[in-house]
Amino acid sequence: MKDNNLYEKLSLRLLELEKLPGLKNNENIKSHLDKNGVSRRDFMKWAGAMTATLGLSANFTPLVAKAATLSDKLPIIWLHMAECTGCSESLLRTDAPTIDSLIFDYISLEYHETLMAAAGWQAEHNLEHAIETHKGKYILMVEGGIPSGNNSFYLTVGGHGNTGETIAQNASEHAAAIFAIGTCSAFGGVQAAHPNPTGAVALSKVTNKTVINVPGCPPSEKNIVGTLFHYILYGTLPALDAYNRPKWAYGLRVHDLCERRGRFDAGEFVEEFGDEGAKKGYCLYKVGCKGPYTFNNCGKNRFNSHTSWPIQAGHGCIGCSEPDFWDKMGPFEEPVANRLFNTPFNGLGADATADKIGVGLLTATGIGIAAHAMISKFKNPKSDEE
Repeated sequence: MKDNNLYEKLSLRLLELEKLPGLKNNENIKSHLDKNGVSRRDFMKWAGAMTATLGLSANFTPLVAKAATLSDKLPIIWLHMAECTGCSESLLRTDAPTIDSLIFDYISLEYHETLMAAAGWQAEHNLEHAIETHKGKYILMVEGGIPSGNNSFYLTVGGHGNTGETIAQNASEHAAAIFAIGTCSAFGGVQAAHPNPTGAVALSKVTNKTVINVPGCPPSEKNIVGTLFHYILYGTLPALDAYNRPKWAYGLRVHDLCERRGRFDAGEFVEEFGDEGAKKGYCLYKVGCKGPYTFNNCGKNRFNSHTSWPIQAGHGCIGCSEPDFWDKMGPFEEPVANRLFNTPFNGLGADATADKIGVGLLTATGIGIAAHAMISKFKNPKSDEE
């Protein structure tokens, strides 16, 4: 019954979107995908995978597919602040475009400095025109930290010499929904690392409007596109955790989804990179993996056309989707068991979500992780050879 009610609600939402004028000329999603060699069967397989990613049952797949066909109805403005453009590259790389990136090609991207031909005064005019034309209707996506306050001049853009802070504030003011794409925009990222000479802060610190954070360095394309599709489907913000991250994407720890989790539970750890344990795929906790303290679905989505991710490749998670990860998760190749009080959650690890799990359970989790590391210290890594 609950699924039926939700199905009806989402269907009505899509019917309303269908009435809006499309912002693309002489093209629809089918012709766009056909042109790029994507069959109807592949498209529906993608829709099924996206449906599962969003935590919906399989019978919602037709609605997700329909949402894709309507994705040019909502204009998008994408701003670049202090960043490396890695988040855009995660989504728009051209070596082997996925359906996610092809759909993002298709949407009505009204402003994106990396992709558009305009520069200088013309680019500045295009941004002002897009904000004015679609005021109150556009989705704002921001990539990069925001140099703020007395240091805002470190990011000055365009012929008028506006600061990134001013541009982000103005664009946020008139947006229907705001997404901070990547850890820099969500939490300040590397730019905000000590001593933070540019005064870089998260997007949420320069606007009083709600910001949905999609962190990661970079986030997977599924998390970027999925967050957009959730808004298209529901017309509302998703359930969020303590740091305004969508729970459907950041509701579980990297540790929970890790293929090496069984090794952790068995007390089998890599002692140093390249040892026998590393060759056998043992747990990377003792060489610095921050998976137990990090919320993300990297192990499920993976990177490079979904072929692999850092832990599968042999290096531990560095906690890049957590606040202040650069300062509080390092050194990246040392375990955190003996300095839990320095983690973003003041000793409780990334278990401290908006669900308010009992403090006793959180403490037990922290102690359990530390105990695993402590017990393994008594195990001579060379004993098998002797």
